[in-house]
Amino acid sequence: MKCGGSTLAALPASFFEDMRQLQEEGIVTVIVHGGGPAISETLGKLGIESGFVNGLRVTNEAVLDVVEMVLSGQINKEIVRRIQLTGAAALGLSGVDGHLIEAKPVANSHEVGLVGDVTKVNAELIQGIVNMGYIPVIAPVGLGEDGGQRYNINADTAAGAVASHLGVEQMVVVTDVPGIMKTVDGEKQVLPVVSVAEIEEMIASGDIYGGMIPKVRAAIACIQGKVQEVVIVNGSEPNVLSKVLKGTGIGTRIVR
Repeated sequence: MKCGGSTLAALPASFFEDMRQLQEEGIVTVIVHGGGPAISETLGKLGIESGFVNGLRVTNEAVLDVVEMVLSGQINKEIVRRIQLTGAAALGLSGVDGHLIEAKPVANSHEVGLVGDVTKVNAELIQGIVNMGYIPVIAPVGLGEDGGQRYNINADTAAGAVASHLGVEQMVVVTDVPGIMKTVDGEKQVLPVVSVAEIEEMIASGDIYGGMIPKVRAAIACIQGKVQEVVIVNGSEPNVLSKVLKGTGIGTRIVR
């Protein structure tokens, strides 16, 4: 599951209750989270400038220090705390821990700096945490192959890579929108199912724009191997995770 940074603060306690309920039924959620708004706020307080190129944050070492501090520290621990309040067990870590996420510079690193594309995920480590009865909560900071250089990784991209390497069948993207919207007869409607080809058309036409582009691109990249579908849902919907798993037609399903 990918949990957006802007969504987190708005998630009701029942969302985490739902997660505990699922764990008791033997379904364990692996969470990869973002933290964009909190990172921007902290950068602003510290007077560090940072822009975006196609939804990716321009990252130098100074920005990376703040990214790591906010993601691995503040946000990661907040999610762990909220899960544990329900009585479930959670363990927070970042892609740096145990070489969990290895990365290389993105293709346009000349524009965005120290942003990474995932090359490897230590799936055994995640599986080990799950086997011990904990819900893994992962901050998307990665390491280069040599283990020296850190990279800021888009949370959607990181979640897609984790899902692929774990070999799960479904990835859920929890956001603050009800799914992929399309204007039909002047009204915005949620598309229940959309194919990879249709998404490419919607990006070209401008129906999908801004921060939704990296979301759907990561979803497309994730639909490989055993991952059959990605579901984009609004986290404030009651029992949203259970509804997704029961296939009650909530959100937008992205399929091959």
